[in-house]
Amino acid sequence: MNRNAAVSVLLLCIALASVVVGVVHLIRRDRAALVEQFAAERTAQVDAAAREVSDALDDAADDLRFAGELLSRPGSVTEHRRELLALLEVVGQFKAIVVLDAQGQSRFTIVDRRAGPAVTRGAVSTALTEKAREALARAPGDILTSLPVAAAPGDWYRIFATAYAPGEDGPGGALAVLVDTEAFFAPLKLVTTQPEVRLLLIGTHGLPIRASAPTLLEWVNRVDLASDAVPGFAALLRRLRAGERGTVRLPEGEAARLGLGAADAIAAYTPVRMRGGPFWGVALFASTEELRAHERGVILRVALGASLVTFFLVVFGAYVIIASRRALALQESRRHADQLAHLHEKTQKILDNIPTGVLALSADGHITAVNQALRERLPPTAVGASLRESFPDAPAAVVDRLVSLVEEACATERVLSLHGEPLPLFGAEGQYRIHAVPLERHDAEVRVLLVVEDLSDVHALESQLLRAEKLATVGILAAGIAHEIGTPLGVVRGRAEYVVGKLGAQHPQAPGIQVIIEQIDRVSRTIRQLLDFSRVQPVAVRGVALGGLLHGAQELLHGEVERRRVRLEVEVPEGLPPLLAEPDQLQQVVLNLVLNACDACEPGGTVRLAAQVEAPGTPGAWSGVRLTVRDDGCGIPPESLNRVFDPFFTTKKRGQGTGLGLTMVAQIVRNHGGRIELESEPGQGTCVTLWWPVTPPPSEERHAV
Repeated sequence: MNRNAAVSVLLLCIALASVVVGVVHLIRRDRAALVEQFAAERTAQVDAAAREVSDALDDAADDLRFAGELLSRPGSVTEHRRELLALLEVVGQFKAIVVLDAQGQSRFTIVDRRAGPAVTRGAVSTALTEKAREALARAPGDILTSLPVAAAPGDWYRIFATAYAPGEDGPGGALAVLVDTEAFFAPLKLVTTQPEVRLLLIGTHGLPIRASAPTLLEWVNRVDLASDAVPGFAALLRRLRAGERGTVRLPEGEAARLGLGAADAIAAYTPVRMRGGPFWGVALFASTEELRAHERGVILRVALGASLVTFFLVVFGAYVIIASRRALALQESRRHADQLAHLHEKTQKILDNIPTGVLALSADGHITAVNQALRERLPPTAVGASLRESFPDAPAAVVDRLVSLVEEACATERVLSLHGEPLPLFGAEGQYRIHAVPLERHDAEVRVLLVVEDLSDVHALESQLLRAEKLATVGILAAGIAHEIGTPLGVVRGRAEYVVGKLGAQHPQAPGIQVIIEQIDRVSRTIRQLLDFSRVQPVAVRGVALGGLLHGAQELLHGEVERRRVRLEVEVPEGLPPLLAEPDQLQQVVLNLVLNACDACEPGGTVRLAAQVEAPGTPGAWSGVRLTVRDDGCGIPPESLNRVFDPFFTTKKRGQGTGLGLTMVAQIVRNHGGRIELESEPGQGTCVTLWWPVTPPPSEERHAV
C-alpha cells in the first residue's frame, strides 16, 4: 500500500515538472516574438514621422532657394524687397530675411510684421548677417543651419542660409532666413502623445533639442561622465549623431535610470535629412510594460490550463493516497479519541482539586464551566450565566473590570492579569490575583479562561510576618536604648534637680535648668513607651462597660478638646454587652485614637465616637462590638495607608509624635483578640473601626494574650 502511494506521488511530480517546463518554453517563445513585433512597430512609427518632418524641411529649403532665384533675376532693390516680402507673407514659418551682396554688405532686411518684439531686436539681425556671410563661402543652393537663436523666443527658432547665383545685373550674394521650425517637427510631437513613448531629438550640430524628454535631455548632457551606467543609451547617441538608422533594446535597469519605467525599453532611431542641407537625429523610446501585461495574460491562460491538468492529477493522487491510508487514519482517530477522553478526565480532576478558581467563558461572555474551588462560592445558576449574574455580591465597578479584562485579553490575544488587588468579589473584600487567558478563536464554547487566585490568607500572613519582624527589631532597639540611655538620663536629671535646689527658683538660670528636666522626662516617657511596646505580657481581662469608659474619656479630654476648638461627640446605645478587656489598655486605645483624630481636625472640626453590637451574619462568624472613631479632618494620603500601623511612622511634624501610638493600639487590639481597620480619604477625614470581643456567658472564662 505504501509502495503504491510512493509511485503515485512520483508520477504526480513528473507530470507537474513537465507542465512547468512546457509553460516556461511557451512564455519565452511568445516573449521574443512580441518584442520583435513591438520593435518593428516603433521603427515604422518613427520612420513615418521622420518622413513628414523631412518633407516639411525640404519645402522650407526649396522656398529658400526660390528666394535666391528671385534675387538672381534683374531688378531693383525695391522690387526684390517687394518679392521677398510677399514670400514672407506666404511662408508663415519665415520671420525675418537678411540679404547680403557678394562682398558681404547688407542690401536690405525684411521682418514679418506679425513677429514679436524679440525678433526685431538687433541681436537677431546680427545673427542673420553672420550666418549669411558663412553661406557666401558655400555653393549656391547649399543650406546652412544654425543652433537655436538665443535672442529669439523659444527653442525652435533657427537660421537657414544659402548663397544665390550671380544675375545679369549683379555679382550674386547670400540670404539668411529666421525660421520657426516648431511646425516642421509637429509629427514627432503627435507620436509622443502616447504615455509610454519618449522623444529624443538631436540637432544638426549634434546637440539635443529641448523638446526632448527632460530625463533623456539630462542624460545626453551627462553621458560622457556616466556612460558606464547607460551603455546602450551612449551607443545609441553615437549612432544618432552619425546619421544611422535602427533599433536598440535597453535592459530594465538602464531603462529605469533613464526614466522609462520598470521594464525593458525599445529605442527606434533614424535621421531626418534636409535635401541639400544637414540632418537631425530622432529617437523614440517606448517601454515594454504593455508587453508584460500581454505576457501576464499568456501566463494566466497557460496557468489555467496547467491548473486543470494539475487538479486532475492531484485528485487522482489524493484518491490513491486516501484509499491506501483510510484504515490507518481510522485507527489513529480512535486512538486519539481515547487519549483525548483520558486527558479531558485528567484535566477535569486536576482543575477540581486545585485551590485556585477557574471558570471558562464562551465567545459571547457566558460561563460554560466552573471548577470545584469556584463552584462553592458562586450561585448554583452560574453555568450559563454572565459574569455580572455570577458575582451578585460584587460591586458593579468590580465586575466591569473583570469584563473589560476578558474583552481586552480576547482582543489582544495576550494573557492579562490583575495582580494582588483588593476586590470584594464575594461580598467581603479580599486580595485576589486574576488572569484572563485567551484560547483559540475556533472554539466559541471555551474562548477564554478566567483564573481567580485568593491571596487573602497569604497577604494576611505576609503582613503578620512583616509586622512581627518589625516588632522584634523594635524590641531589640528598645532594650538597647533602655540600657544605654536610661541610666545616664537618670543621673543627668538628678544633677539638674540638685542644681535647681542649690540655686533656688528665683535664680536667672533656674528656668533653663527646668527645661532640661522636662525634656529628660519626655525622653524617659518615650523610652518607657518603647519598653512597653516591646514587652508582650499576658493581659488580665474582665468585663468593661463601654459606655462609661467612653464618657469618662470624653471628660478626660474635655480640656484638650476645648483648647483645640474641636467638637467631640459620643453615641453609645443602651444595652451594649460588656467588652472583654483590660480597662487601662482599652482606655489607652480610645485616648490615642481620639487624640490622633483631634490632631487631624482643623478648628471647628468634629470627632465622633460610636459603638454598636455586631451580630454574626452566618454561623461561626465573628461577633462582638464595633467601635468607630470618625473625624472630618485632613485625611491620610493613599500611599501612607499601609504604613500607619508601622513602628515610628507618623504623618505629624517632627517633634510632635513618636510614631508608636497607632502601633501600640494595634498591638493591644490584637492581644485582646480583636481586629482594627482604617479607612481614609484625603480632604474627607478618617474612620478607625475596632471589632472587640464581648464577655462570654458566665460559664466560660477567657484570657487574651
